[in-house]
Amino acid sequence: MTISNISRAICFLTFAGACALPAHADSVASSASSAGSASSASISDSIGGSSNSSNRDKRVAAGQYRVIDVARAPAKADTTRMTLRAADGGAGSQEFYLDVPDRALAQRAVNAGELVQVTERVYGYEFGYADTQRPFFLALQNDWYRELGSRQVTI
Repeated sequence: MTISNISRAICFLTFAGACALPAHADSVASSASSAGSASSASISDSIGGSSNSSNRDKRVAAGQYRVIDVARAPAKADTTRMTLRAADGGAGSQEFYLDVPDRALAQRAVNAGELVQVTERVYGYEFGYADTQRPFFLALQNDWYRELGSRQVTI
């Protein structure tokens, strides 16, 4: 499925929901927008190389990473910064930071010492709890992220 087909499908479902429940059209669009923004962001806004890492190109290898630090993200309101290091040590102790909106961690926090599973997807990277394999955040390629942006539609 292409990006434009995904965008059309999302628009159609949002439009269909708005038409089926005209009194709730604003809340349907608002809920869809909030859910998407809480659990995803662009790679350029989310992933960065730490000061003692050679990984500054925002590429991450799939695998498990140990959370070595959790703190407030500098200059980003309502955002948590996790510093992650490759758990197997085979990636040259690859280390990077991940900025995650706090709402994406509302159901379950990620603490220092825990493992995070990183899975590379065609659209970017999926970050999940290693113990449950349940994703909590998507770092999307910039072009994918732009396609999912909210746009006001006048009917």
